[in-house]
Amino acid sequence: MKKASVKTSERVTAVLLFLPFAVLFLLFVIAPIAIAVILSFTCYNTIEAPIFVGFNNYINVLTNDNTFIKALGNTLTFALFSGAIGYFASFAVAWIIDGLVCRRLFALAFYAPSITGTIAMSVIWLNFFSSDASGFINHWLMQAGIITEPILWNQNPGKILFVVVTVSVWMGMGNGFLGFIAGFQNLDSELFEAGAIDGISNNFQKLIYLVLPMMKPMLLYGAVTTVTSAFAAYDIPLTLAGYPGPENSAATLVGYINDHAFTRMDFGYSSTVAVFLFIITFVIGRILFRILGSEDE
Repeated sequence: MKKASVKTSERVTAVLLFLPFAVLFLLFVIAPIAIAVILSFTCYNTIEAPIFVGFNNYINVLTNDNTFIKALGNTLTFALFSGAIGYFASFAVAWIIDGLVCRRLFALAFYAPSITGTIAMSVIWLNFFSSDASGFINHWLMQAGIITEPILWNQNPGKILFVVVTVSVWMGMGNGFLGFIAGFQNLDSELFEAGAIDGISNNFQKLIYLVLPMMKPMLLYGAVTTVTSAFAAYDIPLTLAGYPGPENSAATLVGYINDHAFTRMDFGYSSTVAVFLFIITFVIGRILFRILGSEDE
């Protein structure tokens, strides 16, 4: 009886400790997703009552909406380049900084851009990628004789993606970097000693056979945060090129959702696009968990 009462008390304590998280998770994660899915089957402008339209929104998105296809392509391309470059670059920089003497100072300097306002930093980058001769990059290239007239960085559809990816990589590496640097500082030194006995000598072998296996949780964290932030891109393209940019070259899925929801007041259609975005990020997240997660996960 005594053991049973102790177990019951422990279970009640566990439930009470878990309850605040469960309530907040239901209110701010599950409920919005459920509401978005329900609204995606309606025509809703927030003034009149929602009108059920079945799968019409989904059919229109997939068959009649060229802007959605363009925004989807831009988002996937942006996530591929920005996410991949930012992920590997943040890991490489964290590995280098971890071996420096003043690593805390360097880590703070490298992480600082990620906690700075996105729009504020994008405005600063506009001075670099300005499309006239006063832009820093155009000025340097013209001074060096590489170009004879300014490059239209944020007006040329073929250049906008490069600009957005460059700025996003520079500003977004901090999130994954923080996890990587924490992982490097918590590696088990005894495993390195055991590896040295087994013949692991150079840094490349240490990285492949020791560091990467021990860093799998941090690698997963960095991959998920990098990919989700890449798919959520909106502020940087909006500030650098405007929305949706020339020939929709700066259109992203999040920007398209905002446009339909808060400009056209069509919450049903924007919810449909949001559902597609949720499915894409969920599938990619599961793939990352399968590749980088442990068997228990």
